[in-house]
Amino acid sequence: MSDHGTLRDAIIHFSDFDHCKEFMLALRWSDGKVKCPTCGAEKTTWLAKQRIWKCYTGHARPTFSLKTGTIFEDSPIALEKWLPAVWMLMNAKNGISSWELHRALGVTQKSAWFMLHRIRLAMQNKTFNKLAGEVEVDETFIGGKARNMHAAERAEKITGRGPEGKAIVAAVLERGGTVRARVCRTRRKPELQALVRENVETGSELYSDALKSYDGLDDFQHQVIDPLRRMSTGTFTRTGWRISGRC
Repeated sequence: MSDHGTLRDAIIHFSDFDHCKEFMLALRWSDGKVKCPTCGAEKTTWLAKQRIWKCYTGHARPTFSLKTGTIFEDSPIALEKWLPAVWMLMNAKNGISSWELHRALGVTQKSAWFMLHRIRLAMQNKTFNKLAGEVEVDETFIGGKARNMHAAERAEKITGRGPEGKAIVAAVLERGGTVRARVCRTRRKPELQALVRENVETGSELYSDALKSYDGLDDFQHQVIDPLRRMSTGTFTRTGWRISGRC
Protein backbone atom coordinates (compact mmCIF):
# COMPACT_ATOMS: atom_id res chain seq x y z
CA MET A 1 0.00 0.00 0.00
CA SER A 2 2.91 2.36 0.66
CA ASP A 3 4.00 2.06 -3.02
CA HIS A 4 1.16 4.19 -4.37
CA GLY A 5 3.24 7.41 -4.44
CA THR A 6 1.44 10.48 -3.11
CA LEU A 7 -1.82 10.81 -1.19
CA ARG A 8 -3.44 12.09 -4.39
CA ASP A 9 -2.32 8.92 -6.18
CA ALA A 10 -3.77 6.75 -3.39
CA ILE A 11 -7.11 8.59 -3.43
CA ILE A 12 -7.38 8.27 -7.23
CA HIS A 13 -6.35 4.60 -7.15
CA PHE A 14 -8.84 3.58 -4.46
CA SER A 15 -11.69 5.66 -5.92
CA ASP A 16 -12.12 2.67 -8.27
CA PHE A 17 -13.97 -0.10 -6.40
CA ASP A 18 -12.23 -2.77 -8.47
CA HIS A 19 -8.89 -1.62 -7.06
CA CYS A 20 -10.34 -1.80 -3.52
CA LYS A 21 -11.59 -5.30 -4.24
CA GLU A 22 -8.23 -6.38 -5.64
CA PHE A 23 -6.42 -5.06 -2.57
CA MET A 24 -8.82 -6.67 -0.06
CA LEU A 25 -8.77 -10.01 -1.90
CA ALA A 26 -4.97 -10.09 -1.70
CA LEU A 27 -5.09 -9.08 1.97
CA ARG A 28 -7.75 -11.56 3.10
CA TRP A 29 -7.48 -14.49 0.69
CA SER A 30 -3.91 -14.42 -0.59
CA ASP A 31 -4.26 -17.92 -2.07
CA GLY A 32 -7.02 -16.65 -4.36
CA LYS A 33 -9.71 -18.85 -2.76
CA VAL A 34 -12.53 -16.81 -1.24
CA LYS A 35 -13.85 -18.54 1.88
CA CYS A 36 -17.07 -17.85 3.77
CA PRO A 37 -16.08 -16.17 7.08
CA THR A 38 -18.92 -17.98 8.87
CA CYS A 39 -18.34 -21.62 7.83
CA GLY A 40 -15.04 -21.54 5.90
CA ALA A 41 -16.59 -23.03 2.76
CA GLU A 42 -15.27 -22.14 -0.71
CA LYS A 43 -18.61 -22.74 -2.40
CA THR A 44 -19.39 -19.04 -2.91
CA THR A 45 -20.60 -16.80 -5.74
CA TRP A 46 -19.76 -13.12 -6.27
CA LEU A 47 -22.90 -11.01 -6.84
CA ALA A 48 -21.47 -8.00 -8.65
CA LYS A 49 -24.52 -5.73 -8.47
CA GLN A 50 -24.78 -6.03 -4.66
CA ARG A 51 -20.98 -6.30 -4.22
CA ILE A 52 -21.30 -9.31 -1.93
CA TRP A 53 -20.60 -13.04 -1.99
CA LYS A 54 -23.21 -15.69 -1.31
CA CYS A 55 -22.36 -18.95 0.44
CA TYR A 56 -24.39 -22.03 -0.51
CA THR A 57 -23.73 -24.31 2.47
CA GLY A 58 -27.04 -23.39 4.06
CA HIS A 59 -26.53 -21.40 7.26
CA ALA A 60 -28.07 -18.28 8.82
CA ARG A 61 -25.54 -15.79 7.40
CA PRO A 62 -25.15 -16.75 3.72
CA THR A 63 -23.92 -13.38 2.41
CA PHE A 64 -20.72 -11.49 3.19
CA SER A 65 -18.73 -8.59 1.77
CA LEU A 66 -15.12 -7.49 1.55
CA LYS A 67 -15.62 -5.74 4.91
CA THR A 68 -17.23 -8.65 6.78
CA GLY A 69 -15.07 -9.81 9.66
CA THR A 70 -12.73 -6.81 9.48
CA ILE A 71 -12.38 -3.53 11.38
CA PHE A 72 -14.31 -1.89 8.52
CA GLU A 73 -17.39 -4.11 8.92
CA ASP A 74 -19.78 -2.17 11.16
CA SER A 75 -19.19 1.16 9.45
CA PRO A 76 -21.15 2.78 6.59
CA ILE A 77 -17.91 4.38 5.35
CA ALA A 78 -16.88 2.89 2.00
CA LEU A 79 -13.57 1.18 1.35
CA GLU A 80 -12.88 3.99 -1.12
CA LYS A 81 -12.40 6.20 1.98
CA TRP A 82 -10.99 3.60 4.39
CA LEU A 83 -8.05 2.50 2.25
CA PRO A 84 -6.64 6.00 1.54
CA ALA A 85 -6.95 6.62 5.30
CA VAL A 86 -4.86 3.50 5.94
CA TRP A 87 -2.33 4.75 3.38
CA MET A 88 -2.11 8.13 5.12
CA LEU A 89 -1.46 6.67 8.55
CA MET A 90 1.06 4.12 7.31
CA ASN A 91 3.04 6.79 5.45
CA ALA A 92 3.02 9.48 8.16
CA LYS A 93 6.21 9.26 10.23
CA ASN A 94 4.80 11.48 12.97
CA GLY A 95 1.20 10.29 12.74
CA ILE A 96 -1.82 12.30 11.58
CA SER A 97 -4.72 13.97 13.33
CA SER A 98 -8.42 13.46 12.74
CA TRP A 99 -8.59 17.02 11.37
CA GLU A 100 -5.96 16.19 8.72
CA LEU A 101 -7.91 13.09 7.69
CA HIS A 102 -11.16 15.06 7.69
CA ARG A 103 -9.72 17.66 5.31
CA ALA A 104 -7.95 15.17 3.03
CA LEU A 105 -10.83 12.69 2.52
CA GLY A 106 -13.91 14.87 2.96
CA VAL A 107 -15.35 12.92 5.90
CA THR A 108 -16.55 14.54 9.11
CA GLN A 109 -14.04 15.06 11.90
CA LYS A 110 -16.00 12.62 14.07
CA SER A 111 -15.80 9.95 11.35
CA ALA A 112 -12.10 10.68 10.87
CA TRP A 113 -11.46 10.16 14.61
CA PHE A 114 -13.36 6.85 14.47
CA MET A 115 -11.36 5.72 11.41
CA LEU A 116 -8.00 6.56 12.97
CA HIS A 117 -8.93 4.70 16.14
CA ARG A 118 -9.81 1.56 14.16
CA ILE A 119 -6.73 1.73 11.92
CA ARG A 120 -4.37 2.22 14.86
CA LEU A 121 -5.98 -0.78 16.54
CA ALA A 122 -5.37 -2.88 13.40
CA MET A 123 -1.76 -1.75 13.18
CA GLN A 124 -1.23 -2.58 16.84
CA ASN A 125 -2.70 -6.07 16.35
CA LYS A 126 -0.99 -6.46 12.93
CA THR A 127 -4.24 -7.56 11.28
CA PHE A 128 -7.41 -5.97 9.90
CA ASN A 129 -9.41 -9.07 10.85
CA LYS A 130 -11.55 -9.32 13.97
CA LEU A 131 -11.55 -12.22 16.43
CA ALA A 132 -14.06 -14.95 15.53
CA GLY A 133 -15.35 -18.37 16.51
CA GLU A 134 -15.55 -18.83 20.29
CA VAL A 135 -14.58 -15.62 22.07
CA GLU A 136 -14.47 -14.86 25.81
CA VAL A 137 -14.72 -11.38 27.32
CA ASP A 138 -14.17 -10.18 30.87
CA GLU A 139 -12.56 -7.44 32.90
CA THR A 140 -10.51 -7.21 36.09
CA PHE A 141 -8.88 -4.70 38.41
CA ILE A 142 -5.11 -4.36 38.32
CA GLY A 143 -3.13 -2.83 41.17
CA GLY A 144 -0.85 -3.58 44.11
CA LYS A 145 -2.17 -5.08 47.31
CA ALA A 146 -2.63 -2.51 50.05
CA ARG A 147 -0.71 -4.59 52.57
CA ASN A 148 2.40 -4.50 50.34
CA MET A 149 2.48 -0.70 50.11
CA HIS A 150 4.31 1.79 52.28
CA ALA A 151 1.90 3.56 54.64
CA ALA A 152 2.26 6.91 52.84
CA GLU A 153 1.71 5.32 49.41
CA ARG A 154 -1.28 3.37 50.72
CA ALA A 155 -2.86 6.54 52.11
CA GLU A 156 -2.38 8.30 48.76
CA LYS A 157 -3.61 5.55 46.43
CA ILE A 158 -6.20 3.61 48.41
CA THR A 159 -9.19 5.85 49.06
CA GLY A 160 -11.82 3.18 49.55
CA ARG A 161 -12.45 -0.54 49.53
CA GLY A 162 -12.29 -3.05 46.68
CA PRO A 163 -11.36 -1.60 43.28
CA GLU A 164 -10.59 1.92 44.49
CA GLY A 165 -7.22 3.11 43.22
CA LYS A 166 -6.86 0.25 40.71
CA ALA A 167 -6.89 0.19 36.90
CA ILE A 168 -9.67 -1.57 34.99
CA VAL A 169 -8.39 -3.89 32.26
CA ALA A 170 -10.87 -5.57 29.89
CA ALA A 171 -9.95 -8.25 27.38
CA VAL A 172 -11.39 -10.42 24.62
CA LEU A 173 -9.87 -13.82 23.89
CA GLU A 174 -10.36 -15.99 20.83
CA ARG A 175 -10.17 -19.58 22.09
CA GLY A 176 -7.09 -21.16 20.62
CA GLY A 177 -6.07 -17.79 19.21
CA THR A 178 -5.09 -14.37 20.48
CA VAL A 179 -6.08 -11.99 23.26
CA ARG A 180 -6.66 -8.25 22.99
CA ALA A 181 -6.74 -6.15 26.15
CA ARG A 182 -7.47 -2.51 26.91
CA VAL A 183 -7.36 -0.24 29.95
CA CYS A 184 -10.88 1.13 30.51
CA ARG A 185 -12.14 4.08 32.52
CA THR A 186 -15.31 2.28 33.68
CA ARG A 187 -17.03 -1.09 33.58
CA ARG A 188 -20.15 0.42 32.06
CA LYS A 189 -21.98 -0.82 28.97
CA PRO A 190 -20.79 1.75 26.34
CA GLU A 191 -17.10 1.14 26.96
CA LEU A 192 -17.16 -2.66 27.39
CA GLN A 193 -19.51 -3.25 24.46
CA ALA A 194 -17.38 -0.98 22.26
CA LEU A 195 -14.40 -3.23 23.04
CA VAL A 196 -16.41 -6.27 21.91
CA ARG A 197 -17.79 -4.73 18.72
CA GLU A 198 -14.43 -3.31 17.64
CA ASN A 199 -12.60 -6.60 18.10
CA VAL A 200 -15.09 -9.46 17.62
CA GLU A 201 -16.80 -10.48 14.38
CA THR A 202 -20.58 -10.18 14.43
CA GLY A 203 -22.29 -13.54 14.91
CA SER A 204 -19.40 -15.12 16.84
CA GLU A 205 -20.02 -17.18 19.97
CA LEU A 206 -19.41 -14.78 22.85
CA TYR A 207 -18.99 -15.87 26.48
CA SER A 208 -19.16 -13.43 29.39
CA ASP A 209 -20.05 -13.40 33.06
CA ALA A 210 -23.36 -11.99 34.35
CA LEU A 211 -22.24 -8.34 34.48
CA LYS A 212 -25.18 -6.23 33.24
CA SER A 213 -22.84 -4.21 30.99
CA TYR A 214 -22.80 -7.16 28.57
CA ASP A 215 -26.60 -7.22 28.19
CA GLY A 216 -27.78 -6.32 24.69
CA LEU A 217 -25.04 -7.96 22.61
CA ASP A 218 -27.77 -9.59 20.54
CA ASP A 219 -25.81 -9.56 17.27
CA PHE A 220 -23.53 -12.22 18.81
CA GLN A 221 -24.34 -15.74 20.02
CA HIS A 222 -24.01 -14.44 23.57
CA GLN A 223 -23.89 -16.91 26.44
CA VAL A 224 -23.66 -15.85 30.09
CA ILE A 225 -21.49 -18.01 32.35
CA ASP A 226 -21.83 -17.98 36.13
CA PRO A 227 -18.24 -17.41 37.31
CA LEU A 228 -18.99 -19.24 40.57
CA ARG A 229 -19.49 -22.48 38.67
CA ARG A 230 -16.36 -24.17 37.41
CA MET A 231 -16.52 -25.00 33.72
CA SER A 232 -15.00 -28.14 32.28
CA THR A 233 -12.61 -25.95 30.27
CA GLY A 234 -11.23 -24.52 33.47
CA THR A 235 -11.55 -20.99 32.07
CA PHE A 236 -13.82 -19.74 34.81
CA THR A 237 -12.85 -20.47 38.43
CA ARG A 238 -14.29 -19.77 41.83
CA THR A 239 -11.69 -17.06 42.35
CA GLY A 240 -12.46 -15.26 39.11
CA TRP A 241 -11.94 -15.35 35.36
CA ARG A 242 -8.65 -16.35 33.79
CA ILE A 243 -7.52 -15.90 30.16
CA SER A 244 -5.75 -19.25 29.81
CA GLY A 245 -2.72 -17.84 31.57
CA ARG A 246 -1.99 -15.31 28.78
CA CYS A 247 -2.99 -12.02 30.36
